[in-house]
Amino acid sequence: MKNILVLHTGGTISMLEDESGNVKPDQINPMNNIQVDLDNVNLIVEDFFNLPSPQVTLEDMLKLKKRINKAFADENIDGVVITHGTDTLEETAYFLDSTIERGKPIVVTGAMRSSNEIASDGTYNFLTSIRVAADESSANRGVLVVMNDEIHSARFVTKTHTTNVSTFQTPTHGPLGLLTKNHILYFQNEHEDKHIDIDSVKGNVPIIKAYAGMTGELIDLLDLDRLDGLVIEALGAGNLPPLAARSLDRILKNKIPVILVSRCFNGIAEPVYSYEGGGVQLHSDGVLFSREVNSQKARIKLLIALNAGLKDFDFVSYMEN
Repeated sequence: MKNILVLHTGGTISMLEDESGNVKPDQINPMNNIQVDLDNVNLIVEDFFNLPSPQVTLEDMLKLKKRINKAFADENIDGVVITHGTDTLEETAYFLDSTIERGKPIVVTGAMRSSNEIASDGTYNFLTSIRVAADESSANRGVLVVMNDEIHSARFVTKTHTTNVSTFQTPTHGPLGLLTKNHILYFQNEHEDKHIDIDSVKGNVPIIKAYAGMTGELIDLLDLDRLDGLVIEALGAGNLPPLAARSLDRILKNKIPVILVSRCFNGIAEPVYSYEGGGVQLHSDGVLFSREVNSQKARIKLLIALNAGLKDFDFVSYMEN
C-alpha cells in the first residue's frame, strides 16, 4: 500500500464558476469530494492553504518544503501530490525541486477549468498525478508537473497559454514522459541538479525584460541599498541594447549579482556576440548566464543561492549550470 500525501493549496482546481462566469475561491474545496479508486493507494489529504496562485509567496513555498521533508522523514509517506494554481505553479515546483533532495516522488498539478465548468480538467489531472506519485518509476526524478496526460520536469516546464488545458510545455527538451490508460511511460531522464536546503527566502531580486530601443532608465531607478540581485530577460542568445548594458555597470561595481536569461521561448542563453551590449561583453563585465531556466526561475535560483550563502566559485557554478 502506497501512502500518498495530498497537499491542496488552492488555485483554479479548487475554485467554482458563478452564474456570471466569474471564477473564484470557495470555502469548501471541491477536490475533497473526489473519490479515488486506485489499487494499493492510501491518501492522506490536507488543505494546506487555499490561495489563488498569484498570492503564493516564497514563504509559502518554504512552508511546503518543510511539510514535505517532515512527511518523508517522520510519517511513512511514499509520495506527495500538490494541487496548485497554474499562474505560479512552475515557480513553486522549481523551488521545491531546487531545495528538496531527490528520492520519493513529488508531483504538482492544477487545472485550467474550475471544478464546475464544462469539461473541467481538475479531477482528471488530480487522478493522473496520484498514479504518477504512486509509481516506482517516478522516484529520483525530481519534482514532476503532471497535467493533460504529460509528465514534465519542474526545472524546465513553463505555462505557455492563458486558458488552454495543454498550457504546460517544456521548451527545447520536451516532456519527460506521458500517461496512457494503463501505463506510465518515461522517455528521458532529467539529469541530477544540485539541491540546496535553505531555511529562509529573504532578498529583493526584481526582473527586468529587455526590448528594442531600451535605455538604462529602468535600471537606473533601482535603489542599490535595497537591491540583492537582478535578473535580466535579455534578447536572443543573451544581448542588450548598449544604453541598457552601460547602466549595469554601477550594479556590478557594487558586487550585486546580475543574472541573464533569454526572453526566447526555446534555446539556451550563452555569450556569443562581441559587439557593445553583446553577450561576450556582458559576461566579461561579470553578468552571469543562467542558461536553461526562464527569468522567474532564475530569480528563485538566485534567492536560493543568496540565502544559502554561496560565495565565489560555488555561487558562479550554481547560477550558470
